[in-house]
Amino acid sequence: MTNLLRLCSLIALALLAFAANSVLCRLALSDGLIDPASFTVVRLLSGAFTLGLLCGLQSLTSRTDGIEKVWSEGSWLSAIALFVYATGFSYAYVTLETGVGALILFGAVQLTLIVLTMLAGQKLAGLEWLGLVIAFMGFAYLVLPTLSSPSLVGFILMSVAGVAWGLYTWRGKRSTKPLFATTSNFVRTLPMLGLVLLVVSINKTTSMQMEGVGYALVSGALMSGLGYALWYAVLPYLSASLSAVLQLLVPVIATIGGVIFANESITLHLVIATSAVLGGVMLVILGKKRPSKNA
Repeated sequence: MTNLLRLCSLIALALLAFAANSVLCRLALSDGLIDPASFTVVRLLSGAFTLGLLCGLQSLTSRTDGIEKVWSEGSWLSAIALFVYATGFSYAYVTLETGVGALILFGAVQLTLIVLTMLAGQKLAGLEWLGLVIAFMGFAYLVLPTLSSPSLVGFILMSVAGVAWGLYTWRGKRSTKPLFATTSNFVRTLPMLGLVLLVVSINKTTSMQMEGVGYALVSGALMSGLGYALWYAVLPYLSASLSAVLQLLVPVIATIGGVIFANESITLHLVIATSAVLGGVMLVILGKKRPSKNA
């Protein structure tokens, strides 16, 4: 029971970090406080720096966990997926409204994880499929009032970002040391960030205000770095279908946060959408626990 409570707490913290990260990105990019490339660079750099400090502190108390161990936990494929997600997400946020952007992103994440599950030879139970459909319908209903016709470029960028995040999530299920793996992946993005800085300096497209840099720092150091490490910590205990559907809770959490912190009203629309997503999540959990006929 204690382990289950701990797992649920870690999942909740990771999803809260994702929701807060979405708000920070929206504040920084939609108001033009920082350009997408600079936001991505500051976000990943601050995440790598914070995670590196934490790994250094942990290594001081362990004789076996040195730099080589930290580096070996990550991979270049995961780092590329992280970089593609962060870059595509930042640029797509400039051209897409929040609702349609979230719908494209989490739709692509779900489809990617389901495809990877099937390619791995795993089958989803009927109840899991039903839960995924209901949760996604509730999510779509939640963002429906903000939907508009997306730009083609924004649609492509956010779709690519969703596929990359789905791949990053999938590879996280193999992680044995989530903090080390996340740190290694963030550090491996540094050469890619160097290329981004080179391109934007040549094109002279950078635009930064202190407030925007502050949002990017918090987004990278806390919500991305620590949030992704928490996410990697829980992934080995989650099925691909459950990890996919749980991420649909992120916009629900963000909306509820608006009710609590921004004095937004609780509407019937919010209640119906939240109930559908939570009900879908519950069906996926029940479907996973249900024994198969072969067993």
